[in-house]
Amino acid sequence: MEQRVSQPVAAPRPGPPASAAALLKGPILPTLARLAAPNALAMVATALVAIAETAYVGRMGVAALAGVALVFPLLMLMQMMSAGAMGGGVSAAIARANGAGDAERVEGLALCALVIGAVAGAIGVVLFLLFGPVIFRGLGGEGAALDQAVAYSQTIAFAVLMIWLSNSMASILRGVGRMTGPAAVIFLACALQIVVGGALGLGLGPFPQLGVVGVGLGQLIAFTVATTALFILLRRQGEGVRLRFTRAALQPRLFSDILRVGGVACLSPIFSVSAMLIITGLVARFGTEALAGYGIGARLEFLLIPIAFSIGVASVPMVGVAVGAGAIERARRVAWIAGGSAAVLLGVIGLVVLIWPDTWARLFTSNEGALDAAALYLRFAGLGFPFFGLGLCLYFASQGAGKILGPIGAQFARLVVVGVGAMVLAGTGAPLWSVFLLVALSMLALGLGSALVVRMTPWGAPATPSPARA
Repeated sequence: MEQRVSQPVAAPRPGPPASAAALLKGPILPTLARLAAPNALAMVATALVAIAETAYVGRMGVAALAGVALVFPLLMLMQMMSAGAMGGGVSAAIARANGAGDAERVEGLALCALVIGAVAGAIGVVLFLLFGPVIFRGLGGEGAALDQAVAYSQTIAFAVLMIWLSNSMASILRGVGRMTGPAAVIFLACALQIVVGGALGLGLGPFPQLGVVGVGLGQLIAFTVATTALFILLRRQGEGVRLRFTRAALQPRLFSDILRVGGVACLSPIFSVSAMLIITGLVARFGTEALAGYGIGARLEFLLIPIAFSIGVASVPMVGVAVGAGAIERARRVAWIAGGSAAVLLGVIGLVVLIWPDTWARLFTSNEGALDAAALYLRFAGLGFPFFGLGLCLYFASQGAGKILGPIGAQFARLVVVGVGAMVLAGTGAPLWSVFLLVALSMLALGLGSALVVRMTPWGAPATPSPARA
């Protein structure tokens, strides 16, 4: 009688936890809206900070406005890298591990993310302190505007470490679908930044009038509070992930899982800010008033990033969990719905500022030359806002899928459009409006390029779990 050899029983693939299952099975648009809503409220608070700070600086004079405009691209580079680029890589890696039901990997990724944030933040501090003045001078800053830029940058340099740490910890929580906690902390920090920055910058009440230095101190205090609050959240149970300080968790494969997406994604803000620096240098040729007006208009452009961010960052855990669970078609549907939603919202804003540009510009200055430059910028750049939203949101969704090279290529295409256009305009002595038209064309290249590469890039085949043997 033939004896049957027993076969080993295949271990069933662990299913995603309940929080991940909700992201995987729920209706896409309502789930996306639920995740985006807390971030949207936090981003409204961020917008209020930008408005308040620009208003404070506007009361300090045109030189202060121009000085802050010179620093703004470098500061936004730190924000975009820590929250959108590396932060997106952190959220995406954690979401994929969560979708695969690997709780141990989720905790290890959290600690690795904190280490990456600390190292990157320290590098950012050195960048501001040692190279800031050289960069601002290279952008065309001189005289009083350069003095204001240096004073402001030397203060916010110390906030950069806290920006990296707080955004890294917020991204950990977002990776497991926890949006409310980080949003509440951001909202609190924004309120603190408005109050402290205004009081110290303008010398309100018993506080000394420190000018742009006071505005920078407001950022430092606010982000320090945010870092502390998020650390407390991550040390608690019940958040879907808990930060544990164990050396065994610091594994090269976990760092690689974050950096292969987040590290490459850091090219995106570098390309974006490089494009902005090129435009800033072109505008500086037209004088301080034009530079101040451009600073007002460009600040609105960077306020669009948080709006698209609130939708894009909500798509990261949804796409990541779907990819981790093998639901590739759902992951793609999430990406297109998120991208379309961002394009519509930013398109509405673009239409408003195109028709009524002074509604925004007069919040910050009464200088007619600066107002004219700001209005000119908004009328042209507003045409590109929907494409900007589409491209940025697809960039975040691609992080969730771990397929970031295509959207990075679209960001590079935008930089090429700006670089080539700048050479042509500078060589022909073109008027200021043509510089702002170039901004709109670069946004068009970003949006259409991102849509094309996402359409063409395979995100993987659906997983087919092996049947268990009895």
